[in-house]
Amino acid sequence: MAISKKTWRRLAFSGLLLALAGGGVYWYVATEKFSDTGKRKAHYNVQAQEFIREFERDNESANFKYADKIVAVSGRIAEVEQADTSVNVKFIDSASGSYVIFAFQDQHIAEARSLKEGDEVSIKGSFSSGLFSEILGTTFITFKRSALNK
Repeated sequence: MAISKKTWRRLAFSGLLLALAGGGVYWYVATEKFSDTGKRKAHYNVQAQEFIREFERDNESANFKYADKIVAVSGRIAEVEQADTSVNVKFIDSASGSYVIFAFQDQHIAEARSLKEGDEVSIKGSFSSGLFSEILGTTFITFKRSALNK
């Protein structure tokens, strides 16, 4: 059974439309820009130690509650990890070893570099995930696109 020229044209045209639509979606996702977290209002304001305990009690429901939300976390800085192009700030629960870690947005790296262990701060970020590590026996909660909460 042979396929007619008309059917081939329709198939080729449909394939071209699908390729263009796929390319458009890819371009949108690849070039998406996020608004400055420092200028966004937080959905939740929490204390670091209680926030960590919430994840230790029920990781699944805490992940659901904070998914894709801007959260402001206040506490005492336990560690500041500086690399060439990034800064990570951690709040650590000394009893369990569980921690919250913030990766700062490019435009806020300079202010993050000025932070020191022991500083009391409030950091606002886009919640990424909370996971329990079976190997380490600790919970770690990650944030992306973070900024100092002023």
